[in-house]
Amino acid sequence: MPQRTDHSSLVRGLTSSTFAALRHRNYRLWFFGQTISLMGTWMQTVAQGWLVYALTGSKLALGTISFFGNLPTLFLMLPAGALADRFSRRTLLLATQTVMTIQAFVLAALAATGALRVWHIALLATVLGVANSFDAPARQAMTVDMVDDRRDLMNAIALNSSIFNMARIVGPAVGGVILASLGAAWCFALNGVTFFAVIVALWLMRLPRMEQVRHSEPLLAQIKAGLGYIRSHIEVMAMIAWIGVASLFGLAYSVLMPAYAADVLHVGETGLGMLNAAAGLGALAGSLLVASLGSFRYKGWLLTVGSLLFPASILLFATSRSFAFALGCLVVIGLAFVITSATINTLIQSLVPDALRGRVMAVFTLSFFGTAPFSSLLAGVIAQAFGTVVSVAIGAGITLVFALFIFFAVPSLRRLT
Repeated sequence: MPQRTDHSSLVRGLTSSTFAALRHRNYRLWFFGQTISLMGTWMQTVAQGWLVYALTGSKLALGTISFFGNLPTLFLMLPAGALADRFSRRTLLLATQTVMTIQAFVLAALAATGALRVWHIALLATVLGVANSFDAPARQAMTVDMVDDRRDLMNAIALNSSIFNMARIVGPAVGGVILASLGAAWCFALNGVTFFAVIVALWLMRLPRMEQVRHSEPLLAQIKAGLGYIRSHIEVMAMIAWIGVASLFGLAYSVLMPAYAADVLHVGETGLGMLNAAAGLGALAGSLLVASLGSFRYKGWLLTVGSLLFPASILLFATSRSFAFALGCLVVIGLAFVITSATINTLIQSLVPDALRGRVMAVFTLSFFGTAPFSSLLAGVIAQAFGTVVSVAIGAGITLVFALFIFFAVPSLRRLT
């Protein structure tokens, strides 16, 4: 009996530590609203990729559409980060979520009427990219406003990753089924509906008055201050650089997933959803692991292991011709990437002052998404010329070499706690 009691106490303790941020009302609203919304986003992503490939039969088109969707972040992310430190983050998020809702419904209407063309998808992907440019830094920085106890901030950051990856499991799987049975228009329309979950959650939040107080210095001066902080901290700069390289080269496998499902594994729409969901399953496990390791001291080593495991797993995935083995590789890929990115996010936010949070997280997000236009285009060009497998393997190899460079060039990174 004592052993059973001890076991129950241990389970309760682990659960409490893993989901500590859910004690806060504002964060609970965000957690559940964002989870629902992101499920819809993944449904749209799966349907859009499959539709582009079905309309064109071109791997280059997959990369080009993704290029247009991510290009705005390259120009808008830094000023958006400064605005997130200057104005109400909730107001910014309400505006961006409304634009995303309209974009999804327009896409659904065009698909339902049979009028949808590739140039429509490219244009609407660009609109979505503009909205995401302002949404991402405000969303990252607002985490601090949603927890009343700063001791739960790191847990909230890790749970933000679990939100994304929980949706990444359900969204693609459901999206694949809806795509195969009802068509792409339903995926787009349901995505539009799910945005209301976030909009309602934002309206219901009781945010502190300090959330409305922002800086008044010139926008350019704010941006320079954020960049100066990063330049003066070698570990922060190294972590952001790894995110940039991993996004530019390592994530080519996700851009080319529709072609991989159709041409390499021959598994169709439902199989495409399962492949995306497998990566999401691993990513969810990784984010929950990071959330439960809030008191784990050696986060630098956790980051190092994840940064090496991620590209190594992609190399195995690239050589796979077995659907089951590919699913297993994607679980490990998702696990390793989220362990690395969530740990980087946690370490950066634990180091950066609140006054610079929006700007530094904008650079972090820019490294993640700002390289995506070139990643998508590069992956599509190489795949069109040499094949999907070669494109994925080249990206993974470059990411692995850079991770080894960071390992030897910045040894202090491994000592971060």
